[in-house]
Amino acid sequence: MRKIGKRLLGAGLSIAMLGGLLTGCGSTAAASKSASAAAKTSSTAAATATETDNSKIKIGVSIWSSTDVLGSQCKLILDEAAKALGVDVQYVDQGHVSEKVTASVEQLCAAGCQGIIICNSSDTEMTSAIKTCNDNKVYLAQFFRIINKDSSPDIYKAATDSEYYIGAVHENEVENGKKLAQMLLDKGDRDIGLIGWEQGDATWLGRWEGYKEGIDEWNKKNPDDQAKLSEPQYAGTTSDGGAKAADALMQSDPKLDALIPAGGGGDPLQGAIAAVEKAGKTDSIDIVSTDFLPDLGDRLANGSMAGESGGHYCDPLFAFLMVYNAIKGNYKDFGGKFDEIQFPYLYVSSADDYAQYEKYFVDQLPYTDDEIVKMSDMSFDDLANAASKLSIEDAASRAGGENVSVSSAS
Repeated sequence: MRKIGKRLLGAGLSIAMLGGLLTGCGSTAAASKSASAAAKTSSTAAATATETDNSKIKIGVSIWSSTDVLGSQCKLILDEAAKALGVDVQYVDQGHVSEKVTASVEQLCAAGCQGIIICNSSDTEMTSAIKTCNDNKVYLAQFFRIINKDSSPDIYKAATDSEYYIGAVHENEVENGKKLAQMLLDKGDRDIGLIGWEQGDATWLGRWEGYKEGIDEWNKKNPDDQAKLSEPQYAGTTSDGGAKAADALMQSDPKLDALIPAGGGGDPLQGAIAAVEKAGKTDSIDIVSTDFLPDLGDRLANGSMAGESGGHYCDPLFAFLMVYNAIKGNYKDFGGKFDEIQFPYLYVSSADDYAQYEKYFVDQLPYTDDEIVKMSDMSFDDLANAASKLSIEDAASRAGGENVSVSSAS
């Protein structure tokens, strides 16, 4: 297995990035700002790409939602990449419903896609997805996900043996979970409620492991200052689900002083925040989560959010470029190997932190059309290296902006 490690960077004391969305970042509103900025990117590279026979290339995207907080930002940058490269892109929203996830791959193959990128829910869905792509000779890559080699060895082997499964672009979710738990512990929170989205979701399980590790490590070091983490309430991927889960946790534990809505695209977080505000507990319950909201800067300023990880919406872009290169024949001989890119998270806990992120990831896309086309010509190792360098500092430098203060995070 080829694995590209990652390093952490940050803007300010609490913004960090792992070498390697969304987003966690960006909502429909934020996407509108980025779309306006994206329209100003160079068209030279796109014109060059379109001169090739790329108009016959069609790439499918199987995603939980192309319209929620995280999904809309993913769609924005994928649409920009499709325009820059002169290829077609088709989306299927599957809501992380297992049967819809597997059906989406069949649907995209039937629609004539030569390659598919997928954000599945559980590893088991990949058995069907890989077989469908093998049968139809369609290339496949995961984003925001990776098949767990230890808990799903048979599925991992099927992916490794496949001539059409390329690999995965994902984050270190255990580390992400530990860092978010530490944010709350550093703020003095000791009674933490947990909100998941779908039971068995691979990314959720990784984050949950990290939250628990963070709490356990704290308790071992601080026997006289113990913290506790609740069992999860499940919200699905809706705002209403997030609100109900937060209400249940507040009602069951009057001493609750923190909440972690683990993710699910951003909508469950919005519902949880609304529930805490409605209960009049904004000042007494700290909230951290993954997936940046469009008004995150304001929420960090007014205290309705204590911290966030996100900014990873370029993750699907790199999976898209992997599939594009496979279709073009630039990447080949996938059987017997499992290619992997580990992508960075950003961590913010102040309005100033978020302002730096917003400038280079929301007000404009972090990559221009010219840069996307250049990355499409890279070897896999060079592409993975480009992913590992993405940070606020990197985006600012490429945009010709001011120097951004960046510090490494341990």
